[in-house]
Amino acid sequence: MSRFLSSKYDSLVPYVPGEQPRDRKFIKLNTNESPFPPSPLAVEYAQNEAPNCRLYSDPELTELKKALCDVYGTKPERVIFSNGSDDMLNYAFMCFCDEEHPAAFADITYGLYSVLAALNRVRTLVFPLREDFTLDVSDYTNINATIFIANPNAPTGIALPVIEIERILSTNPDNVVVVDEAYVDFGAASVMKLTEKYENLLVIGTFSKSRSLAGARLGYACGNEELIKDIDAIRYSLNPYNVNRMTLAAGVGALEDDEYNRKNCAVIIENREYTMREMKALGFELTDSKANFVFARHPRFSGEYIYSRLREKGILVRHFSDERIRDHNRITIGTLEDMKELIKSLKEITEE
Repeated sequence: MSRFLSSKYDSLVPYVPGEQPRDRKFIKLNTNESPFPPSPLAVEYAQNEAPNCRLYSDPELTELKKALCDVYGTKPERVIFSNGSDDMLNYAFMCFCDEEHPAAFADITYGLYSVLAALNRVRTLVFPLREDFTLDVSDYTNINATIFIANPNAPTGIALPVIEIERILSTNPDNVVVVDEAYVDFGAASVMKLTEKYENLLVIGTFSKSRSLAGARLGYACGNEELIKDIDAIRYSLNPYNVNRMTLAAGVGALEDDEYNRKNCAVIIENREYTMREMKALGFELTDSKANFVFARHPRFSGEYIYSRLREKGILVRHFSDERIRDHNRITIGTLEDMKELIKSLKEITEE
């Protein structure tokens, strides 16, 4: 870092995204992208909008809000969009965390939470998951903190039942509870409807996973109208044109063609169940994932060894160095052909 960087960032450790290879063709199962292309309607709408990119996008995102409300049955005043859900998470840290309201989250969860806390100079309360990687709801009841819950969790894929999230919401009426539903469309239950019941609930979603628009960068949040106004004030102070014209159009197309996305999610779920059965037959231990990935370890091989041997065979998965999960790997669910190749390679590795 240069000598000009503000000292307030001295201890900042940036988030490390999954590897994006350029020098070799891999079966890419490391960043939880969809194996399917975006909806043809999303592509068509984005292409049609390309000639208009000399003009700013609609800062109110009127058409996109209407399309989302049509899918989820909510109101435009309760919805806001961002340049990816990571951007929205940062807004939440900026709006709802301060010296009196630290950020609370699990020790094993989406790694960006701790980075955003450091970036915004927010104190954290970090609660360890149980030995089986499930979240202990009692840790989050009656605490004076802004709570961040990934549901399903990443990288474990384990989903928290709606009734448990309600328990957290009801015992923290004076604090915002942020539920990050990046992976909810792969088998978990959304709490979107609860935003009408609890004024302290903010649900964050993304178009990156189930709607195949990771490269377009589009996220959203739904919540009480006053919470949305809070975030909008920050958004307008930073970048009122935070969603570009082509992404906005692609988002509308994806929502209007949501049946396409639901069918793709169903295939991914089928491929996940196939992968889990085959991996268990090879001796792997897996969590009960409700996401578009599996989280697995083998009792005879280290996570790093499995990761490196798969990489040698042309398959990328995600390995973490954290002490509690260093023997695990997170493996994105791809096409059935991808997963069959994965199982073939894992069979070879475990029989060596």
